[in-house]
Amino acid sequence: MNQRERMLAGLPYKAWLDGLEEDRLETRKKVQTYNSMEFTNYEDLGNAIKKILGKTGKNVTIEPPFHCDYGTNIEVGENFYANFNFVVLDVGKVTIGDNCMMAPNVSIYTAGHPIHPDSRNSGYEYGIGITIGDNVWIGGNVVINPGVHIGNNVVIGSGSVVTKDIPDNMVAAGNPCRVLKEITEADRDFYFKDRRFDVDDYR
Repeated sequence: MNQRERMLAGLPYKAWLDGLEEDRLETRKKVQTYNSMEFTNYEDLGNAIKKILGKTGKNVTIEPPFHCDYGTNIEVGENFYANFNFVVLDVGKVTIGDNCMMAPNVSIYTAGHPIHPDSRNSGYEYGIGITIGDNVWIGGNVVINPGVHIGNNVVIGSGSVVTKDIPDNMVAAGNPCRVLKEITEADRDFYFKDRRFDVDDYR
């Protein structure tokens, strides 16, 4: 295996070998161009981001600035939206489902380093993939760590650090992030805490 294959397999690898450094440089150029584009032209932004990411749905919006390592290891589904300062370290695969929203300053980190200083100083690092299901809302300033799986219909509260898997249909928050409650049919009629919808077209 070369270092690229090792990286994508979740094995220890060296990030400056086998063309990886050159790939990151090319992605940075594309991202720099993207981040300097006219921010009101959503059609051009959408077309440009599709040339950076590995796979997208038809409708994808990422508000500049956006940053990633490779881009090609990121897949997002239909109706994806990310607010300002979305950061994805995609040395491992990042897969995000349909109808997902990211608040400002969300960071997704597949990348990591050994905890022992001798091992870390060897230059080896790793990437473990992250999966996010459909209909997920990630709050502001959330960090998602390597290897995490977030289920469908999940809400992650702002400021959370997600270190473990979150099951379907849950509200979770905290550092470390933990499940607070299950989302049920009773939640449908409320838009914020105990505030009921005063309109009828939300269903």
